[in-house]
Amino acid sequence: MASAPAQQRAVMPNTSIATKCCIAGGGPAGMMLGFLLARAGVNVVVLEKHADFFRDFRGDTIHPSTLELMYELGLLDEFLKLPHQKVERLTMQVGDQRLRMLDLTHLPTHCKYIALMPQWDFLDFLAKHGERYPSFDLRMKAEATGLIEEDGRIVGLRAMTEDGEVAIRADLVVGADGRHSTVREKAGLHSDDYGAPMDVLWFRLPLKKADETEIFGYIEAGAMMIMLDRGDYWQCAYVIPKGGIERVRTDGLDAFRKRVVTMSPFLADRVAQLESWDDIKLLSVTVDRLRQWWRPGLICIGDAAHAMSPIGGVGINLAVQDAVAAANRLAAPLRAGTLRNEDLRRGARCRYASLSSFSSRCRTGSSAARWRARNGRSRRCCLRCSICFRSCSAYPAACWPSASAPSISTRRTCFPLRNPAVAARP
Repeated sequence: MASAPAQQRAVMPNTSIATKCCIAGGGPAGMMLGFLLARAGVNVVVLEKHADFFRDFRGDTIHPSTLELMYELGLLDEFLKLPHQKVERLTMQVGDQRLRMLDLTHLPTHCKYIALMPQWDFLDFLAKHGERYPSFDLRMKAEATGLIEEDGRIVGLRAMTEDGEVAIRADLVVGADGRHSTVREKAGLHSDDYGAPMDVLWFRLPLKKADETEIFGYIEAGAMMIMLDRGDYWQCAYVIPKGGIERVRTDGLDAFRKRVVTMSPFLADRVAQLESWDDIKLLSVTVDRLRQWWRPGLICIGDAAHAMSPIGGVGINLAVQDAVAAANRLAAPLRAGTLRNEDLRRGARCRYASLSSFSSRCRTGSSAARWRARNGRSRRCCLRCSICFRSCSAYPAACWPSASAPSISTRRTCFPLRNPAVAARP
């Protein structure tokens, strides 16, 4: 569960606030950017519409790139004290064949593994360290509802709190409020929907000591299921065709349980714990990207700028990279009061270019899974799946970002936080 400090942070009592930067959204992108800007001495207000960070079935795969960033920030040892599981290798069962999809042990990073960690712990950790800086102002139960615009420039936003509406004026407004972003909508920014061939059903089942934990995915003709070892339970993601939830429900819960057992027979002794559809949550998968990420006085990052496929568990890591790229580019002009449109344009452009090729890889990975589901168990099909997942999936980009995401180690050179004010340790 979310920590007590996250639950007890006060809502804002004021009716008007002035700051350098106001971030709508307390997810990975918003919290990391808020922390980095405060660390660089920029006054920042972060708005989170919920009372805490606890949401079940949110992304929780912390990749080596993000762990390397925590090392660069001097926070890795403390971060790894939080409950987590390590994943060094990933294997998928494709029909009757096992394919090694990923081996991270060769990476030139301090952590050669993925850390499976509840997202609420990650966000609480950032909030705790952000609060060490007087320029960091996290406001819970505060939801962005509109923008303040003057002479074609965004100069702030309006937020609804328990105490009523509040106006926050800022040199920069950041939309980090997710794939259904209010900031993006109010700014009139348009996205291209690239389509997603699937939705995902999330559920939990107990994990037993005798269970084999190296296999993380199962693919059979017409079906795919991912299983993440969460210590005392399996977090399962059952892939269904886009919009297919009604058909699944029409077939009935017992039929769904049988599908799960067909994929992973060792779950037969516990699948009955799926007692109702309330135990199964639908994730409607969206893959889109804004055509333009910024307007004068405003920029979008994270899912508000680019919703990604869940394949590879890359969402948190790309959001963090967005935040670091924004901090590198914008911290100095924000602190000096010299923020220009060109700063926003350049900051958005480097991430747009990186995400353009990345989105293509994610769509290729999704297509590989769909192609495998249609084409039985042939060796040619297994080989195609392996190639697509290894070379076209999210992992190469998420583990070895390019200079457009300069916070992370590349194969030969470490590109830490480039802005000296951001990189300097307190």
